[in-house]
Amino acid sequence: MKITFVPSGVCCQQMNLEVDDNNIITKAEFIGGCNGNLSGISKLIIGQNALEVADKLSGTTCGQKDTSCPDQLSKAIKQNIK
Repeated sequence: MKITFVPSGVCCQQMNLEVDDNNIITKAEFIGGCNGNLSGISKLIIGQNALEVADKLSGTTCGQKDTSCPDQLSKAIKQNIK
């Protein structure tokens, strides 16, 4: 399954994920935002169960914001995988 998500309240402009039939993340791409952090997140989540990733990242904040790129990634997963 391909997931394209436009996050809100963060620097990243778009998140593109591919998740296989076993809910394993096989590809992660972030457009915009902090390249080093998002590149690191990509490396950490590829090969992981998407729903477990979503649970771990949910509620993460960035500075004074009430969300973050990891939190938005969690929302993208939860909206597309049940």
